[in-house]
Amino acid sequence: MYKKIFIVLIAAFVLSQYLGVSQGASSDSGSSDNYLDQYKEAKKFIQRAKKLEEKNKTERATKLYINALGKLQQAYKTDRNNPDILNYLGFALRKTGKFEEAEKYYLMGLKIKPNHNGINEYLGELYVKTGRIELAKERLETLKNCNCEEYDELKEVIEKN
Repeated sequence: MYKKIFIVLIAAFVLSQYLGVSQGASSDSGSSDNYLDQYKEAKKFIQRAKKLEEKNKTERATKLYINALGKLQQAYKTDRNNPDILNYLGFALRKTGKFEEAEKYYLMGLKIKPNHNGINEYLGELYVKTGRIELAKERLETLKNCNCEEYDELKEVIEKN
C-alpha cells in the first residue's frame, strides 16, 4: 500500500517538474529564471493575434499584441541583447501603431544581428507602411540571398504598394 502511494507521489513530482509547475515559473516578476517563459508566452500571443488578423478580427488581435508587449518588456528587462526579443517587441509595437518605437527596437536588433531575417522583413514592412519604399527595398536586398519566406513576403508587400 505504502509502496503504491510512494510511486504515485514520485510520479506526480517528476511530472510537475517536467511541466514546469512551480512558484518561479508562474511568477510575473521578470526574474532571470522566467524571462524565456515570458518570451515564449508573448510569441504565442503574437501567433494567435496573426491568425485573428487573417480573419479580420483586428480588435481582438490588438488586445493580444498588447498582452504580448507586456511579456516582451519583462523579457527585455532581463535580456537586452536578444535579437529575437527585440524583433517581437518591434513587431508588437508596429501592430499596435507605435511605428517610431517599433523602428527603434528593430534597429537595435539589427545592430546585434544584421542578417536577422525576421527583423529585416518586419522593418521593411514598417518602411512600406510609413511610405519609405526605398528603405524597404534596402531590407529586401539584405534578404535576397537568404532563400527564405521572409524575402518572398517582403517582396510581395513592396510590390502591392
